[in-house]
Amino acid sequence: MQRIVIAAAAVCVIALGAAGAQAKSLGRACTTAPETQYLSTAELKARIEAQGYTVREIEIEKACAEVYALDKAGAKVELFLDPTNGSIVGSR
Repeated sequence: MQRIVIAAAAVCVIALGAAGAQAKSLGRACTTAPETQYLSTAELKARIEAQGYTVREIEIEKACAEVYALDKAGAKVELFLDPTNGSIVGSR
């Protein structure tokens, strides 16, 4: 019986870990273009700041640029950008 409880707990931990990892990203690629066509993080930052955001951090993962920023009202936002042109394809 104790083995079943331990196995069930392990499955729950793994499932929760996968859900947490999914929540960090958009869950899909923002572009299919090769990395050689990506803008630099400095260029991505400049394009987002021109729209009124204050950029805190930029990461490029899984063909999507994740930008942690503050919006015009000072609220925290997470933006997902196409790294080839800086367009916003999603947000949280």
